[in-house]
Amino acid sequence: MPKKFLPVVILAALLALAVLVKLNPPQSEHKVITEVQKLAVETIELRSQSYRMTLQSYGTVKPRTQSELLPQVSGKIVRISPNFRNGGFFEANEVLVEIDDRDYQASVSNAQASLIEARQTLIQEQAQVAQAKEDWVRLGNKGKPPTLVSREPQLKAAQAKVLAAEALLDTAQANLERTRIVAPYAGRMLEKKVDVGQVVSANTSLAIIYAIDTIEVRLPLKNRDLAYIDLPEKLRFDDSQRQVLPAVQLVSELGRMERWQGQIVRTEGAIDAASQQLYVIAQIDDPYGEAARDRQPLKIGQYVNAEISGRLLTEALVIPNNAIYQGSYVYVVEQGLLRRRDIEIAWQNRQEALVGHGLSAGEQVVITPLGQIASGTAVKIIAAKAMSESTKLHSRVALPHAAEAP
Repeated sequence: MPKKFLPVVILAALLALAVLVKLNPPQSEHKVITEVQKLAVETIELRSQSYRMTLQSYGTVKPRTQSELLPQVSGKIVRISPNFRNGGFFEANEVLVEIDDRDYQASVSNAQASLIEARQTLIQEQAQVAQAKEDWVRLGNKGKPPTLVSREPQLKAAQAKVLAAEALLDTAQANLERTRIVAPYAGRMLEKKVDVGQVVSANTSLAIIYAIDTIEVRLPLKNRDLAYIDLPEKLRFDDSQRQVLPAVQLVSELGRMERWQGQIVRTEGAIDAASQQLYVIAQIDDPYGEAARDRQPLKIGQYVNAEISGRLLTEALVIPNNAIYQGSYVYVVEQGLLRRRDIEIAWQNRQEALVGHGLSAGEQVVITPLGQIASGTAVKIIAAKAMSESTKLHSRVALPHAAEAP
């Protein structure tokens, strides 16, 4: 091919290629941009609410009235009551122990004989006094006769012997009665120390007993809790002028869980030196009576947990403990983003915390467990509850109370 046609051929080839490209344009690969996956969280809407403070404590059951049973006379024990056993129940004035009383009956008989003799001597002396006065008058004497003539010293001596004999008889009869040791109240035997046939002396310990009308539990209060309870020493009264006592539930887990209703009846007069805490005394009335039917009775020395009814707060901000991290901050959702919020906890129990500063009503607080998540992370709320509904999911116990706190 001549060289002069070569440019024409190249130009024609380029034109043909351009037409081919225009008719069959190259197809570009379209990349699908997927949306960033958002973190799903569950939140609660924080609301101001009325909140009854429930203070937690613990202690051991103790009797309010406990006594050591002691005899006032000595002798051999000849009989004991069937209830004179460890754990035995007895009634007031029930005879628990009987001591051999033969020597004391003899003492009563001797005292009675001495009293009869003294009275006889007094009668004779009174007759002699009357005779002396008649002789004084018969002899023509006037006025009151001298004391020696009227035998007044002998009469007073006879009267004194009668009084002494009566006192000896009273003592002998009292000692005879003391051979029968009776229960001072309806109670229960805590520890038996003697048995039939044993010789005891005065003030020998026979047993340890306690009254069953009331039991008590000594409960420590944390210093932070004192601001949220009206203690009995403040003497609050209701409309009928009855003293308002904080309610308390004692939770027993001996065998099976049981709840016992009681009241805080008093506080101790000083801060405990060892723990630097104030102790209050809870009281349960009639723990072995009708209230104990079909229940596991409380035992002396038994460990119990206590839930004490505190004050009623009217505008409280309460969040569950599982929403708090390291005791100092929570996560909230603002415009679809996760934000860390430092908070101040005013009070806290096992389930919930009372927020002092850092949160406001209406905010969405995250309750989904999170690790170390950066503030500003995009999130998606999968469930939102009001705090008043959320608290029902936790095991906070609402205690009955006598009256609303101011």
